[in-house]
Amino acid sequence: MDLRRHNAAFCGEHLSRFCRDQVTRAIEDFDMIAPGDRVLVAVSGGKDSLALWHILGELGIEADGFSIGLGIGGYSEASTECTRRFAAEHGLHLLECDLRERFGTDVPTAAAAAKRVPCSACGLSKRHLFDSAAVEGGYDVVATGHNLDDEAAVLFGNVLHWHTEYLARQAPVLPAAHGFPRKVKPLVRLAERETAAYCIVNGIDYQVEECPMSAGNRHLGYKEALADLELRSPGSKASFYFGYLREAADRFRSDGSAGEPDGPVPCGRCGAPCSGEICSFCRLLDRAGAAPLAVDGPPVAVPVRLGRSDQPIAPHPGASA
Repeated sequence: MDLRRHNAAFCGEHLSRFCRDQVTRAIEDFDMIAPGDRVLVAVSGGKDSLALWHILGELGIEADGFSIGLGIGGYSEASTECTRRFAAEHGLHLLECDLRERFGTDVPTAAAAAKRVPCSACGLSKRHLFDSAAVEGGYDVVATGHNLDDEAAVLFGNVLHWHTEYLARQAPVLPAAHGFPRKVKPLVRLAERETAAYCIVNGIDYQVEECPMSAGNRHLGYKEALADLELRSPGSKASFYFGYLREAADRFRSDGSAGEPDGPVPCGRCGAPCSGEICSFCRLLDRAGAAPLAVDGPPVAVPVRLGRSDQPIAPHPGASA
C-alpha cells in the first residue's frame, strides 16, 4: 500500500506496525491514556472504531467497548452484528445500549419529532450515552475512532464558518471536567484509508456501508473537498490539522476552558452536567415523546453483553455500584 504523504509503501505486516506506531505516538504526544486508566472504546462496528479497539489491545492497553443500537434499520443491525462478532472473536467485554429498548425511541424518530437533522440527533445521543456509560462504569477515558480525515473535515467546516466555540474544542484530547470523562482520539495520525487497510490485513470484518441517513451531510462534502486537495498535494490534511493544533488552537482556548460548558449544573432529569434545567438529550427525548429519565436513577441503564452472549458480565473492580 502506498502512502504518498509519507513517501512510502508498506506490505501488510509493516502497515500494521505503522498504524500501531502512529497510535502510540498520538497517545504519547497528547497524553491520552496513562498507565492504570480504565478505557472505554466507543464502538460502531465500522473500520475506525474496530481498528482502534484492536490496536489498543495490540499495544497492551486493556479496553472495553460500548455499542449503541441507534435504530437505523438494517444498517444498525449489521453494525451491531460486526461489533458483537469482533468482541466474541477477541474475548473482549462489550457493553450495549439500545435506544428503542431503553428510551422508547430511536434516531430517525427522535430527529423527525425534534425537527433535527438525523446526524445531529445521532451525535447528541451518542455523546450523552458514552459519557453516561463511562461515569456509571467507573471508566477514566472514552476513546473514539475519529481519524485524520474526520478531524481535518471538522476543522475545515469550523474555520469556514468561524465557529469559534467549536474551534476551542478542536483537540485530540478533551480533559475530564464537570463530571464528564476524558475523551481521546488516538487515530488522529491515521487517514481512514489506512484504518480500512489495517482491518483488511488483520482480518477484521467491519460494516462497509455508510449510514443511509448521512446523505447530504456537509461534513461529507468537506471530506471530499479535502480528499481532492490531498490527491493534488499529499500531506495537506495533516499539515492543515496539526498546523492548527501547533499554531492556533491555544488562541481559541486562551481562557483555559478547553471549550467546556460554563457553570454546569446537574440535569433535572438524568443528573448529567448541563447549562439549563434539563440537558439536550433529555429535551430530545421530550420532543420525541420518549420515556423520561429518573433523576434518582443511574444516568443510563446499560445491559452488558459479551459478544453474542446475553449473560451479564461482572463489573470490573472500581466500577460504581
